[in-house]
Amino acid sequence: MIVGGGPAGSWAACRLARRGARVRLFDHSHPREKPCGGGVTGRALALVSPEVDVGALPSVRIETAEFDEPGAGPVTVSLGDADAGPEPPLVVVDRRSFDGALLEAACAAGAAHHPERVAHVEAGASGVCVRTASGATYEADWLIGADGANSLVRRSLARPFTRGQLSIAAGCFAHGVTSREIKIRFVADPPGYIWSFPRRDHLAIGICAQGDATSAAPLKAVVDGWLSASGLVNGARLTRYGWPIPSLGAADLARERPAGARWMLVGDAAGLVDPITREGIFFALVSAGLAADAVVESRSTDTYLRRAHATVYPELRRAARLKRGFFHADFTPLLVNALRRSAPVRRVMADLVAGRQEYRTLKRRLLGTFEVGLAWELLMLEWGRRHA
Repeated sequence: MIVGGGPAGSWAACRLARRGARVRLFDHSHPREKPCGGGVTGRALALVSPEVDVGALPSVRIETAEFDEPGAGPVTVSLGDADAGPEPPLVVVDRRSFDGALLEAACAAGAAHHPERVAHVEAGASGVCVRTASGATYEADWLIGADGANSLVRRSLARPFTRGQLSIAAGCFAHGVTSREIKIRFVADPPGYIWSFPRRDHLAIGICAQGDATSAAPLKAVVDGWLSASGLVNGARLTRYGWPIPSLGAADLARERPAGARWMLVGDAAGLVDPITREGIFFALVSAGLAADAVVESRSTDTYLRRAHATVYPELRRAARLKRGFFHADFTPLLVNALRRSAPVRRVMADLVAGRQEYRTLKRRLLGTFEVGLAWELLMLEWGRRHA
């Protein structure tokens, strides 16, 4: 059984059903729009393309990214510099369409969608039990929790996220305005960036900050100030949103155990979100595949834990160590200025945006651009973060 019909839950259901498993997928709200940018990287599209016609998804192919830092002025990076392979480097989709396509693929593969809210879950050595809000009870051998940052499965079987392990995203959808360029505006308070992602008929605009350092109201004020100064959405109708996003530190990620006897957590419920970019769709899909493989191949949650900690968590830990340095007031001006003058640095950033630049090799590649000051500053800030 799977609780949650977003990308992680639907992809796990699809993978399991294709391999002959009997799958029940519980979700009373999907597909629905989500308060996020909606950027899907080429590597994420490549994962789902065997089951989903990604070319038919209503989307905007992103051609450029504009980076800005107070006092420095904007610089534009062509994403065509990224090594995109067969898929575009980055597309922006509305989440209702993307999530709906994955849910349809799961049902087409044979999974049974139960549009019900789950009220209670139990797991033991011999099996698992789910009770819905209507009182219906279901039993199975395995349970996958794919129910997001506020996961009921996580709260019931593991530990809920603390406020300090969450980011608060606050922003708006600006209706009637769009483009083919994403905009990134670095800000110092709170440390991070404002984003603007274009969808077919509106812009998704927002900002994130750690949940224990701020609240939605001051974040809204930061976004409103930028919108007023930039004139980006003059006259547009705005729909506000706010949402928690897992944002674990390096120590949290090292300790994370997203599985137990006959249950596994995937995607946001497992904290699998890039702490710098807050991109989680790719990691949701990867973890869903790992969970499905563990059920079919070994019937062991230990297999899922071992593979997740060997593949996904190390990269997220590197991002977590770099996070404070990446948004530090000493680093962002160096980065924007390097983007302005150096084509090799622009290629690195294009690959980072496209999801093809690993944090494991980021400093080494920056050194290869001969922007030694930029790479050195990032190294020092990472070291300081590790040993603070």
